[in-house]
Amino acid sequence: MLAMANSAPIMIFVAIEKGQGKSRAARYGGHMEALADGIKWFASISGVTAALMVSLDLGRRVTGWGFVLFVASSIAWFTGAWLTEDWALGMQNGALFAINVLGVYRYLIRGVDP
Repeated sequence: MLAMANSAPIMIFVAIEKGQGKSRAARYGGHMEALADGIKWFASISGVTAALMVSLDLGRRVTGWGFVLFVASSIAWFTGAWLTEDWALGMQNGALFAINVLGVYRYLIRGVDP
């Protein structure tokens, strides 16, 4: 157990030294980092807008389109997470994508319950 605790910092240092500690966007340079930032800003703004649309409860159609915007936001967050190799964020938005698709189905596709 003691040997593992002592070797972990060395392995991390070696990985960073070889460039393995950098995200996908950082490895490909400034243009890819700018793309990742733009995608994350779109995801953030669209997510806030979708939350506002859903929370105002202006009817099934507006709420349904709010869920469509949430789906786009989840896809953008997942893409940004993939580019920056933020797997926790990607996993969260994979789950939110499925939940938001259910919202689209309930409010835009299925229609009103009889």
